[in-house]
Amino acid sequence: MPFSLVSKTALVTGAGSGIGQAIALRFARAGAHVWAADVNLPAAEGTVALIHAAGGHGNALRLDVTRDADFDAALQSVPTLDVLVANAGIGHVGTLLTTSIADFERMLSVNVTGVLRTLKAWMPGMVERGRGSVVVTGSTAGLEGLVDRFAYTTSKHAVVGMMRCAALDHATSGVRVNAVCPGRIETPFVKARLAEYPDPAAARRDMSSTQAMRRMGTPEEVADAALFLASDEASFVTGACLAVDGGWTAGMFPRG
Repeated sequence: MPFSLVSKTALVTGAGSGIGQAIALRFARAGAHVWAADVNLPAAEGTVALIHAAGGHGNALRLDVTRDADFDAALQSVPTLDVLVANAGIGHVGTLLTTSIADFERMLSVNVTGVLRTLKAWMPGMVERGRGSVVVTGSTAGLEGLVDRFAYTTSKHAVVGMMRCAALDHATSGVRVNAVCPGRIETPFVKARLAEYPDPAAARRDMSSTQAMRRMGTPEEVADAALFLASDEASFVTGACLAVDGGWTAGMFPRG
């Protein structure tokens, strides 16, 4: 079948909900044994329960990407991987003037250094074996600037730069490194935010207007893109940013 991950072991960070959960489920349907890693272990276990209910194979793993000790423990359970998805991340709203140093450093700790720790944990084994696929979750915020998202945009630009350098440094090693860059995705977090607005329908229209297709994407659509990048069908793809954004970054289009 196309985009198969049969007989492969994959690990997805931030797999307890949203995009990470969708990627974990999609990889399991493609035949991978999936390690669902999340700072929230019950959430990761919930993802694994969904994998098992669908006839797939997986295990849950608690992983705080800001803690070296968690990676030491994770490597004891999962020493080698065929596919790694560095997806764990957090968001933040604010401009340069309204973002505190503490909030900025927290954003970098999770979104940038957390990705670095994840890659440094499992990429060496991939390089040593001469095979593997790494997918990092970037964002349209890693491809262009976003208003009122100073720290988040900075972090996602760093993630895209990290991915490109890792891809170039290891281009002849048999290990591919790519990024999936979502636009506005209707995750459970976004749905909860919408419900807080006085007019949720108007807020939904406003969020949808940032995409040329005039709708938000789904976590499953991002997961399909990640599966392609992880699969052998993407064997000549490395250092790429695959935008899954409904046309957000394609160019100018009427807003509103």
